[in-house]
Amino acid sequence: MLDLDDIQHFLLTRTPALAARYEFLSFPAVDRGRAWLKGILERVGTARAVGGSLLDARWVSVAFTWNGLKTLGVDQPSLATFPPEFQQGMAPRAAVLGLTGKNAPEHWVGDLASPDLHAIVILFARDVPERERCKTEHQRHVTESGVRVLSSLDLEAIPPLEYAHEHFGYRDRLSQPAVEGAGAEPTPGSGPPIKPGEFFLGYPDEMGLVPPPPQPEVLSRNGSFLAYFRMQEHVGVFRDFLAQQGKTPEEQELVAAKLMGRWRSGAPLVLAPEREDPALGADMQRNNDFDYAKMDPHGYACPVGSHVRRMNPRDTGENMQRRKMIRRGGTYGPHLPDDAPEDGHERGIAAFVGCASLVRQFEFTMNVWANDPDFMSLGNERDPIIGTHDGSYDMTIPRRPIRKKIQGLPAFTTVRGGAYFFLPGIRALKFLADGPSASARTTAAASARTS
Repeated sequence: MLDLDDIQHFLLTRTPALAARYEFLSFPAVDRGRAWLKGILERVGTARAVGGSLLDARWVSVAFTWNGLKTLGVDQPSLATFPPEFQQGMAPRAAVLGLTGKNAPEHWVGDLASPDLHAIVILFARDVPERERCKTEHQRHVTESGVRVLSSLDLEAIPPLEYAHEHFGYRDRLSQPAVEGAGAEPTPGSGPPIKPGEFFLGYPDEMGLVPPPPQPEVLSRNGSFLAYFRMQEHVGVFRDFLAQQGKTPEEQELVAAKLMGRWRSGAPLVLAPEREDPALGADMQRNNDFDYAKMDPHGYACPVGSHVRRMNPRDTGENMQRRKMIRRGGTYGPHLPDDAPEDGHERGIAAFVGCASLVRQFEFTMNVWANDPDFMSLGNERDPIIGTHDGSYDMTIPRRPIRKKIQGLPAFTTVRGGAYFFLPGIRALKFLADGPSASARTTAAASARTS
């Protein structure tokens, strides 16, 4: 059974939040970092609390970089038990992820590549006024604690608010793995529930094993690793590209669907290959109920190189139960109306993926699925939406009798920053706030009383 009272809510339960704020923090000294953490502990929501009575839910999540754990006083022997990729951080591993050119760390914003980045606090809110109240309240706490805010990012849902979508107009949050023991049933076509050890440390994984966790166990159990990605969406470039590829609005929408693998409503091309089907896109019992090997082996409906097919090859991929991740996040920047030209404002997605292994899950996805030009023997293609593009990669749209090849695909997105975090359990947060030495004394005293 998952310990819902110890797991932070972030990866298991969604708040009814239409706005949020990310604050990236630096701890000038160990006592200041601990003071900040002690003051915010009671606001961190658990999976049980947020999934239960929403009136009592506290929608705050907290995570740390490896340098942040070090600054909070975790000793070197314990720090050395964390995976090397987490110790190094995302920026030094950018080449592994395919983040080159304009996506490289030297172009990132917000000090996300800085070794002084120690923590992130995520403040959720029902609406923008509530977010602003939370922001003001947290700023007072930051000032009193002596902690430094390196940067911040405000997020809010894009209208219309009937469903989640991003700036390109595609419906979002359609495919998420179900975690065994979390109480949610997978939607048809999503595969069986995944063992909790693929996302949370201290539980059996798909191999039936419980990998040795970082030490001490109180620090790592019920924790997860997070990969944070801030990705700017070039909406004007995307719209101009569609206008070049299609003479009519219908032709342009088909090209948009071929790039994504779904229509903007969320209807999958495998089930709706010729025209948009909003009712299908809205039906969570149908919009994931498909595969590729049997229903569309050659990609005539959904191109092999489309975004959703690359990011989830389904029955054409290998070891899929061990590749899946939990995705969270939202949109930032103002909405660009459909008939408006590019306005110079930055807008995009700021997302997290949660997993137990950054290498096996996140880094594999970015290296192989998103940025390997020869994925599925395509030859010279990268993910058309999130892959690193410089005008030298193509996109193949299979069709009879002659396939269409779009040469020199432009970059529709640019990575503006990223980082690796560890999302501890609630007991681990208390361990960090008290300090490892104080926690050790408490544990020793408790053992003495029971002996």
